[in-house]
Amino acid sequence: MSAAKNHHDPKELPLKNGELLTIRKPEEQDATSILSYLNQVGGESDNLLFGENEFPLTVEQEISYLKSLESQPGTLMLLGLLDSEIVSVAQISSLPRKRIAHNAEIALSVKKAHWQKGIGRHVMEELLTFARNSGTIRTVSLGVKADNESAIVLYEKLGFKKTGVHKDYFLIRGNYFDELLMDLRIHK
Repeated sequence: MSAAKNHHDPKELPLKNGELLTIRKPEEQDATSILSYLNQVGGESDNLLFGENEFPLTVEQEISYLKSLESQPGTLMLLGLLDSEIVSVAQISSLPRKRIAHNAEIALSVKKAHWQKGIGRHVMEELLTFARNSGTIRTVSLGVKADNESAIVLYEKLGFKKTGVHKDYFLIRGNYFDELLMDLRIHK
């Protein structure tokens, strides 16, 4: 894959409230802020795979991870920023194995204080544009906690279809919750 296809220039997009969201790839100097963000959002809702202060990487490990992304043509991590504060972290990833490289998974989070502004939609659209332009990705998948109705509505608006359920996938404070599996077929 050419470097041009993996290139993602920063973008500024207007939100519902008039604020400007900057979407860009992370840089090494973002590592500390990304970890702080992830450990905060983990405690803001039960919709992620980790809770507050449960994101296990050190700053050095995060820097190493960010560096590794450059050598993964089927992967893109994006940050959403408002006035230089990280308000969203998202990633699309496809595995390098030839037989399954046409499949990609998306993970997305938005700080609770910024829900319902359109941030998730803008970031998802950028990840889906990357997938459509990849030349290899045909199916994008994601998992969502089955009671996360606002996320499910967004994903359906973007064309995702429900494909299955992981029964009792999440264990949160002694209670089990299902994960809804959703796919988007990208047609070329």
